[in-house]
Amino acid sequence: MKLSVFQISRKGGRKKNEDRMGYCYTRESGLFVLADGLGGHPEGEVAAQLALQTISALYQREARPKIEDTVKFLSAALTAAHHQIIRYAGEKGMLDTPRTTLVACILQGTGATWVHCGDSRLYVVRDGELLTRTRDHSYLERQKGDLNFIKTDRINRNILFTCLGAPTKPVFDIAGSVVLQQGDKLMLCSDGLWGSLTDAEIVKHLASKGVSDAVPDLVENALRVGGERSDNVTVLAMEWETPDAFESTRGISTGSIMDGVFASTIQAGGLDVDDLDGLDEASIERSIAEINEAIYRSVAQKA
Repeated sequence: MKLSVFQISRKGGRKKNEDRMGYCYTRESGLFVLADGLGGHPEGEVAAQLALQTISALYQREARPKIEDTVKFLSAALTAAHHQIIRYAGEKGMLDTPRTTLVACILQGTGATWVHCGDSRLYVVRDGELLTRTRDHSYLERQKGDLNFIKTDRINRNILFTCLGAPTKPVFDIAGSVVLQQGDKLMLCSDGLWGSLTDAEIVKHLASKGVSDAVPDLVENALRVGGERSDNVTVLAMEWETPDAFESTRGISTGSIMDGVFASTIQAGGLDVDDLDGLDEASIERSIAEINEAIYRSVAQKA
């Protein structure tokens, strides 16, 4: 596989950034993940980080060098991430659980398969047009698509009916496999982006430039529209096998990777000191150790 990748995350007008993103790849497969920790609940950034680390750890175990059943893997990995967040909250004796949305995509062969829970989105743009995007698990989105749903103008777009880490079993959707064509662009993003920009604006920017130029422009536009109270804005985008773009941007060519090698931008203890207000370094280190231990136990039990 050859693809150009660009990722960026901005805090916006919030006190801390609760979004997390990253990608992993082997010789024959790639995993891209983005999570948005929910405000109004404790430690959203921990829920998002734990989701990324859990899915990454399971991917590293299963991608040898590719995932045999991407749909089955994404379903199981999302469920495992949910359970790890619940376990983390239980071990800390938390009265309320950390929660996060999630969108994850696997590129393998010439196909893309993805899963999402909540309102973090995936867009696919082809030949300047929106090929498809995920549909949010929100009451507002349900109102748009369900003729039997009670219509009201009072529904807040931020109200979700599912997420990872909630006491109830998460609802999620899996789509694909979509066969990719040269020049296709896939973008994972938090609601800080699409909440400020229309789909038409997003598609227009993605279609007009390579991802390394389009994504920073989109993020800056979203922050400007959001103003002083802008949400965290996080984007992870890729362009499929475009030679010119590959040569001039951050390209990945998995053909150069040896068998058995696993590369990842998802760090084992990637909690940012600046994001954990009120905690000293010792507390942060304990949180990181608890997360890593939870992941280790999960992988060991499934082995």
